[in-house]
Amino acid sequence: MSFYGFEKRFPPTKTVLPGVTTPQTLYRALLACWCAETCAPRMRDRWTEDNPTLGQCSVTAFLAQELFGGEVFGIPLPDGSVHCFNVVGGLAFDLTSEQFGGEPLDYVHVLPQRREAHFAKTEKYERYLLLWQRLEAWTGGKRNG
Repeated sequence: MSFYGFEKRFPPTKTVLPGVTTPQTLYRALLACWCAETCAPRMRDRWTEDNPTLGQCSVTAFLAQELFGGEVFGIPLPDGSVHCFNVVGGLAFDLTSEQFGGEPLDYVHVLPQRREAHFAKTEKYERYLLLWQRLEAWTGGKRNG
């Protein structure tokens, strides 16, 4: 398994989560943390361990932003929804790109995404907190705040 941007060399950052210093190490940790409960409710019935990134884009992108900084952008999808990904230091990565099964995504014509707008939905913020809790438990670390 890999994600869009996996091959890029990201400089390690300091983090409070042991072993999580790059998008690659975060991705490996998240493979153990994503679950049906952190998946978007409208996709939950299709979530499986074989496709753990399904429905995880916004909660994952904002979690990565909290760890690494940068910006979250959204790719408009044909169904009217938006798929979120990260840009840090000019390098784009999409930890949940695998959910599209190799379907090409347009990482050029994108829209900035705001944490406040996404987390205005209580269920999404609760999924974000759950993902953080699972990640903290898996790594043995604790986030700031």
